[in-house]
Amino acid sequence: MPIKIRQGLMARMFFTSLSIIALVGFALAALINLLHEQNAYNEETAELIAEIPSVAAELRESRQLPPGADWLEHNRQPKRYIMAACGPDFSQIWTSSLASELGLFKACQAFNRIRNDSPPYRMTLSDHKLYYAYLLTVDLGGKPYSLLVLKDAVKIQQENREFSERTYWRLALVMGLAFMLLAFAGYWGLRPLVTLRNELLNINQGRTGELSADYPAELRGVTTAVNQLLRQSSAQQQRVEHAMNDLAHSLKTRLAAVHAITDDTCLTRQEANDRIMAQIGQMDQLVKYQLKRATMGRIGLKQQATPVLPMLNQMQQMLDKVYRDKQVNLTLDVAASVSFPGAQEDLMELCGNLMENAYRLCICQVRVAATNRDGEFELTVEDDGPGILPELRYEVLQRGMRADNRTPGQGIGLAVCDEIVSSYLGALTIEDSPMEGALFRIRIPM
Repeated sequence: MPIKIRQGLMARMFFTSLSIIALVGFALAALINLLHEQNAYNEETAELIAEIPSVAAELRESRQLPPGADWLEHNRQPKRYIMAACGPDFSQIWTSSLASELGLFKACQAFNRIRNDSPPYRMTLSDHKLYYAYLLTVDLGGKPYSLLVLKDAVKIQQENREFSERTYWRLALVMGLAFMLLAFAGYWGLRPLVTLRNELLNINQGRTGELSADYPAELRGVTTAVNQLLRQSSAQQQRVEHAMNDLAHSLKTRLAAVHAITDDTCLTRQEANDRIMAQIGQMDQLVKYQLKRATMGRIGLKQQATPVLPMLNQMQQMLDKVYRDKQVNLTLDVAASVSFPGAQEDLMELCGNLMENAYRLCICQVRVAATNRDGEFELTVEDDGPGILPELRYEVLQRGMRADNRTPGQGIGLAVCDEIVSSYLGALTIEDSPMEGALFRIRIPM
């Protein structure tokens, strides 16, 4: 079974970068060595051209030049060259004394085989030694000459080898520095990913809610998308939590009504069954409504007209059973034509929560009114209870906050009402009632 090696991002970056640097570095070093060799060859050729008088002196001594060249008298040097004169077809027509001593009588023919290659020209001759060849085309004494000058390659190659060694040592130094810079760049460049990992761990452990904004531009798109996903997940979780709390709060009143109906001895069995089934139907409707809210929120609310009076009558029947010991006197000031500009489930939540609070806190009087006028729906619920102090009216609209801790409750109902009204771009306000209790006023644009 083959073993799979897990490579880290840092290792991949180092391997790729060093491979590129090594490839470019060695190619550049090889090019530098080649250029150095060619430059040395060209410099040697230029020096030989400068030594033409000495070369010509040797030609005259060999009687290859006509007499009368006075400029040769000043250039007699004891220096001897490994040299040959080549004809137009590169046949060797003259060989210097030193070349003759070495037995190099076919140097021109050997050069002819490589003269179309790129310089420097290197060739091995009959003495089995490697020579560098320099072809000089000159005009001496009015006669053209193709002179082939040979240099022993041992000394030249030794110089080139020393130059190559210096070049590769410098390359090794550069690669070492490049490795250190890559290590620093990798640590510095990948540090945001380590920070990202640590912050994600903190989010997973509940220490923070989202990623910070202090990231490089290349990662900012990723962190922004992750934060959006986290916010959506948090909002979804909050919606589910609120929906479950709201469902429990709504079902509590219906269950109380079912208990009251079962305890009411004035009802026949059929009447009790019908009213219990009506409450169960409302519970089923509430469960579906809250589950939908948990998954979709309040996006895409439909503007529809829901009659208000039938809903108020249902609430009255249920609450009269739950609070039958208080003998609450409910006044409904609602015309049959008045409608709520929204879903029936939302109207049920609004009426149920506000009226249940009024029944629970009132002394004996509750009044509900609803109107449609001037393009606005208005619903008011008021009672003759203790009311709500002005400094507490904002707080009671928050989840978990209650104005009266002496009566049972979770502090959810008014917050639910405020969320529903806000989703319809309306407003829920708390005022003092002429009945000396609290007055809840809802205004929603039609």
